[in-house]
Amino acid sequence: MYTLYYAPGTASMVVHLALLETGAPYRLERVDFSAGAQRAPAYLALNPAGVVPTLLIDGRAVTESAALLLVLAERHPEAGLAPAPGTAQRDAWHQWILYLSTTPAATFRLWFYPADLGADEHAPAVRAALQRRIEGAWTLLDAHLAANGPYLLGREFSAADLLLTMLMRWSRRMPRPATQWPALAALAARVRERASWKRMYELEGLTEG
Repeated sequence: MYTLYYAPGTASMVVHLALLETGAPYRLERVDFSAGAQRAPAYLALNPAGVVPTLLIDGRAVTESAALLLVLAERHPEAGLAPAPGTAQRDAWHQWILYLSTTPAATFRLWFYPADLGADEHAPAVRAALQRRIEGAWTLLDAHLAANGPYLLGREFSAADLLLTMLMRWSRRMPRPATQWPALAALAARVRERASWKRMYELEGLTEG
């Protein structure tokens, strides 16, 4: 039995999706950011960074969304979250998981939390630079999907597509959301039709707004 500490709409989404894809038993523990629960001593004992997700695996706390996708793919190979180890497709899967984590996801952190850059709000030049970096990632990903899709690994769905679609959702209120890139929009439509996405929305009380 896994335990996922989550907050709706945050980086824990993709881990929740992966758990649903595996069919493994788990329970949810909501971390109420509005009440400061992420800074409570009991939660900091599990995740000293005070962020989500945290996943309890056999009683051990493991953090970081990308790392948890790697762990769940290894623990549940039958779920098809990743290609078989030792294959070229598995190498490509690692590449995309890490790219998505270190480039668009890391930039989104700065976009949403200007305090990480020591400011109450971004200066216009900083905000424009962050927007260019995120949109540059969409352009790269859209070109890859247009040439090699419909999924990041071609014809086969993987957890990398869950991670990408979560990041696309984060862009929905940006000046130019990711769905304005056609191949990305097509990928998001496919992922949103999956039972895991629909169930995660139901359980977390999310909407497209």
